[in-house]
Amino acid sequence: MSGGVQGCASADISSPGDASLSSPGAFVTLHCKGRLRGCIGQIGTPQPLAPLIAYCARAAAMDDPRFRPVEPHELPEIEIELSILSALEAISPKQIEIGKHGLMVTGGGRRGVLLPQVATPYGWSAIRFLEETCLKAGLDRAAWRGDGVRIEAFTADVFSESQLHAGATADPQVTAEPRYSSST
Repeated sequence: MSGGVQGCASADISSPGDASLSSPGAFVTLHCKGRLRGCIGQIGTPQPLAPLIAYCARAAAMDDPRFRPVEPHELPEIEIELSILSALEAISPKQIEIGKHGLMVTGGGRRGVLLPQVATPYGWSAIRFLEETCLKAGLDRAAWRGDGVRIEAFTADVFSESQLHAGATADPQVTAEPRYSSST
């Protein structure tokens, strides 16, 4: 990430062992002084984890359309959070567990994704989580009720720099302070 921010060419991080560590998706969320600064991920196609994380980290820093690119002077204040995703599975609204499931709503050629750690700090119900995911997709908040709209869920192992620096060994799905993270 810092190489991309500082204008350096991306390093080749592939190695023979990369293929053994793959994931159906990953997101990299950046925070600066406790505020969302970028979040980009990929979901749905298993990929080697190291290059996927490297790609998402650079994209979160430089290509998230909601933010200007991260500048070199910001790097010391950036905290990185990784969300390593499970495979997508169809889910009914009654099965959604806040804090456990992330959601992807697809319909009308659009899709919205919200990570599992998004709903908890806001106290959202499963219905509100679905509505917010629809809004993220650019759909009407009630679109999840309609035919032709697919609701899928995933779980995530979430790791943050502050957890690693603190030597946290608690449940990796729970960050110290979950923050709003989303994809583009």
